[in-house]
Amino acid sequence: MAKEIKATEEQLRYANILDIGMKVGLLALIVTFIIYLTGILPAYIPVNDLPRYWGLSVHQYLEETGIHQGWTWLRLLNKGDFLNFLGIAFLAGITIICYIAVIPIFFRKKDKVYGVIAIIEVLVLLLAASGILKTGGH
Repeated sequence: MAKEIKATEEQLRYANILDIGMKVGLLALIVTFIIYLTGILPAYIPVNDLPRYWGLSVHQYLEETGIHQGWTWLRLLNKGDFLNFLGIAFLAGITIICYIAVIPIFFRKKDKVYGVIAIIEVLVLLLAASGILKTGGH
């Protein structure tokens, strides 16, 4: 008979938060896409103009459209095409929330090494998301 494997408390907490976060993020993507499609909010770049930008590099695209890199998209949330970024950013950040939720469990169980690793992971993800490093293709 096969041995039954059970998830740990921290695995269950992480998975439950990730499950809820995924559903909230997916709902946000659907709602904001409907807002974009229906034109409830005007688009920053009109749909008819999109084909003229398809062949451009990212640098050229940003230059021609006047869009700035990094978190400046937050100032454009009143535009239907940028409102979609909320769901994307939420989904990208849900891992940070999951890690923060399991840190107290690690320390309560005296798993200090895992607790410290989780804290470092949160800090690394926050630093990466901040745009402070300005590395990669951005």
